[in-house]
Amino acid sequence: MSRLPSNRPATANHRLLILLAVAILARMATFGNPVVHVDEEFYFFTGHAMWQGAWPFVDVWDRKPIGLFLLYAVPAAFGFPAGIWAYQAMALASVVATGWLVARMAERLGWGAGATAAGIAYILWLGLLGGQGGQAPVFYNLLMMGAAWAILESDRRGVRSLGLAAMALVGLVLQIKYSAVFEGMVFGLWLLGSEWRRSRSPVALILYGVALVLVSLIPTALAAGVYAAIGQWDAFLYANFLSIFHRNPDPLPELAGNLGQMVLILSPVVTLAVLGLKRATRTREHGFLAVWLAAAIVGVLLFRPWFDHYGLPILLPACTAAAAMLGRADWRRRYTPALLLTAALAGQIVLVALRHERGGPAEFAALSQAVGKGPGCLYVYSGSTMLYVATERCTLSRYIVPAHLSRAREAGATGVDQDAEIAQILARRPAVVVMRPPYNGERPAAHARIMAAMANGYRLTAKLPMGNEMISVYKSTR
Repeated sequence: MSRLPSNRPATANHRLLILLAVAILARMATFGNPVVHVDEEFYFFTGHAMWQGAWPFVDVWDRKPIGLFLLYAVPAAFGFPAGIWAYQAMALASVVATGWLVARMAERLGWGAGATAAGIAYILWLGLLGGQGGQAPVFYNLLMMGAAWAILESDRRGVRSLGLAAMALVGLVLQIKYSAVFEGMVFGLWLLGSEWRRSRSPVALILYGVALVLVSLIPTALAAGVYAAIGQWDAFLYANFLSIFHRNPDPLPELAGNLGQMVLILSPVVTLAVLGLKRATRTREHGFLAVWLAAAIVGVLLFRPWFDHYGLPILLPACTAAAAMLGRADWRRRYTPALLLTAALAGQIVLVALRHERGGPAEFAALSQAVGKGPGCLYVYSGSTMLYVATERCTLSRYIVPAHLSRAREAGATGVDQDAEIAQILARRPAVVVMRPPYNGERPAAHARIMAAMANGYRLTAKLPMGNEMISVYKSTR
């Protein structure tokens, strides 16, 4: 890392503590909550199942790379509920470290006066974009920030090994979420451009390019090799690379609403980033940041359905570049504090609203108790997959995510006939069935099939609130 100037503002000496305090205050309302987001519930379930011998894509089906499940296997080793606190502590550490690197990058680019504010902005905007828990970018943004730093150092020193290190980090990111592939490609192209500027040798360029590609593919190749070795190459290939092309698109109004919400939330920090870059000295490092920002935006636009957390990767270059404006003398006195305080307040409002919508620990505990830990398997047709972990009941299908069997957009995209899979689950007579009210995007035929089954040999034993919904618990009478 480049040497920091000795005349940094006094607050920079305590930056890490400031960022830690901000992150704790911004996220503490989520600590210990097992139902922060449905994605994280499933990631935790899969990590927990792996300790019992389950293989992702084979015994538990999803499209996410195995690296994400390995990441969640670490806190899942602590069990429930300690593992919930563990994954949220891991997310907190990642958020603080990433915010610190955002500030360091801003400082490196000559925006030291706004560096700490940029790190704070990163932390606060996470909560506005669905990153208040342990979504994949909350973790892999740290690796991407490290890759970006390595690229700048590679440019500065003319050292190819740093470029290889950057692409190795990108390779790890790809095994957490494949949607980072476009940013990774742009990072690689930037490194090739730097190599050409240095060597002007076509042979060196080709050899370096091949090395960059190979290094970035090593984690994915290792994962594929393991699955091939256990005879599950087809399962790996379909889940990781083919099934996504079979998924049906969401209705256009829903997609437009998702995209509009994301744009609205990101617009302040992206606007500041663009203004900062326009006014910055045109160095190669500033050029890299501008290219990265554009790549992050395009990378998000490429992958529907544009849920809010899809925009989290944009925060890295955007908050870094926003430091240019946040640190201006006129901004520091008035606009920067006002912006950050507004974001902090808005973040807490979002947390309260999400708690009201999704529920919290007390409601989940009551629902878990209603399901119980008795003998027999559980089928969560729709609802919280964390119930499998909390109640320790067995499952009857590898399709744990309710939407994979009940949602219209997944029809023909999971490698199984949805109705046939539901039928085989019901034929095995789950001891407990959990379902939420009908939801937007649900297949009416699937809901009707479950209701018909519940009328024959099941009784409604509980109907409990979970956020803004009432969750029904049916138990077998046979």
